[in-house]
Amino acid sequence: MSAAPVSPAALHPLGRTGLNVPRVVFGTSCLGNLYAVVPEDTKQAIVQEIFHHSPVPAVLDSAGKYGAGLALEVIGRCLRELRIPPARVLLSNKLGWYRVPLRGPEPTFERGVWRGLGHDAEARISYAGIRQCHEQGVALLGGDFTPQLVSVHDPDEFLAAARSPEERRRRLDDVLGAYRALFELKAAGAVRAVGIGAKNWRVIREIADLVPLDWVMLACSLTVYSHPPELLAFLAELHGRGVGLINSAVFHAGFLTGGEWFDYRRPDPEREAPLFAWREKFLAVCRRFDARPADVCVQFGLAVPGVAAVALNTGNPARIAENVASATRPVPPELWRALKDEHLMRRDFPHLA
Repeated sequence: MSAAPVSPAALHPLGRTGLNVPRVVFGTSCLGNLYAVVPEDTKQAIVQEIFHHSPVPAVLDSAGKYGAGLALEVIGRCLRELRIPPARVLLSNKLGWYRVPLRGPEPTFERGVWRGLGHDAEARISYAGIRQCHEQGVALLGGDFTPQLVSVHDPDEFLAAARSPEERRRRLDDVLGAYRALFELKAAGAVRAVGIGAKNWRVIREIADLVPLDWVMLACSLTVYSHPPELLAFLAELHGRGVGLINSAVFHAGFLTGGEWFDYRRPDPEREAPLFAWREKFLAVCRRFDARPADVCVQFGLAVPGVAAVALNTGNPARIAENVASATRPVPPELWRALKDEHLMRRDFPHLA
């Protein structure tokens, strides 16, 4: 199948990993039936559209947590059925969740989020556990394709589950053991770059002080809605070290562009009225300048130096082309000034107009 042409500006270095990525990389939680069961033909159409519109290599970001490994199975199957050469795809697998048998009516690892699964998943963040997760991930992909970007998935949630300072220290030791396993895989040539995927950027900072990360994927952290100066300073530090940066969940799970979910939960309009008021004003500014809210969110998410790409996710094949275009479609400079004037962006944000 044909791919989108690659211009010199289409790919961007992911820090000093030696890997170049498009401005938009693709999350695959929808392939694991996040929130809804996605038909098989729709899943294949999503993957096909990615390779039709993305510069190569197209980047697919997945995880053992996505549908208890279902997303990884779907990726491998679709790549084979579409006859995608391995050189045209760069796979990321966030590790820490291991598929296990489903013993009840629904999975226990994230109740009410995943639909139609035939398996459950359990956390395995440790030296041995991460090796098991990596081996299982390769097997689920089918062996024809292997992830070159690997990371520990949600160590912030893993650490937050500790019930005492002593338990947190033990859990942190497990996280460091997991990274020892990943860097051994890198030294053996099995993977290209080792990173982290987390929502709590302060935990990313804690781990980055202990581990020589190659790349970072932060979620729900650097957005037009939330961009604290402390985070910007930390990202500048990572950029200075040559750590590659990928920005994820720039819509806060779809809420900023009109969805019902905010950071993977349904916010209450009465108890969280300021959040809804912010969105109403934000959408009004976008309408005033005839700008797509998604474009504004994506381009804000790319504005910080060192951010190579944003990760976007959709269960609708027709939106793939729009997602790719969101990174480059013109946004009037006056819109950024209006967001600051409306107190929707920090006035001291040093990037954009």
